[in-house]
Amino acid sequence: MTQALPKLLTFNEFIEWYPNDGKRYELHKRVIIEMPPPTGTHEKVIAFLSRKLTVEFDRLNLPYGIPKTALVKTPSAESAYSPDLLLLNLDNLDNEPLFQKQSTVSQAASVPIVIEVVSTNWRDDYYNKFRDYEEMGIPEYWIADYAALGARKFIGNPKQPTIFVCELVDGEYQMTVFQGNTAISSPTFPQLNLTAQQIFNAAN
Repeated sequence: MTQALPKLLTFNEFIEWYPNDGKRYELHKRVIIEMPPPTGTHEKVIAFLSRKLTVEFDRLNLPYGIPKTALVKTPSAESAYSPDLLLLNLDNLDNEPLFQKQSTVSQAASVPIVIEVVSTNWRDDYYNKFRDYEEMGIPEYWIADYAALGARKFIGNPKQPTIFVCELVDGEYQMTVFQGNTAISSPTFPQLNLTAQQIFNAAN
């Protein structure tokens, strides 16, 4: 489980506090959250998705990249997230006031796609990050629930491994469900050749 550390902090205080201890931290509504260590299956899914997206944006010769660590700061500045997979538009980073020194982006133009691979703190991905990425205007948000941890109202009863692709339409996310051998439809990469089952198989 995630562990909340006491005291409310501003984003700048959070950055100044951030220790070099090898752990990952996020700021959720001004509260520091220590993220749990990822499981091996979780990391395998991230690695698979990173490879698939990298091949696609390289093929299209797009100015994109996937950073090792970077933060996404919400418009309200009360939260800062460390996504499981963050696709950056490198051409917009000169417009990001916090990127050079703090490896932080705050503009939707810098983030073509953000992906969260669901773990035990699934409510963060389905509720908090969904809301904040939507408010920020990030055009495409994936929720990769390979272990079927989310609520039944999202992934069915009985629960099934599910990929959600959330596309920003008129300022609101429209969620499309992908399960089994359904080919994933990505607005950013319309020719992406990938099924939900391939992502689930990556965890094995």
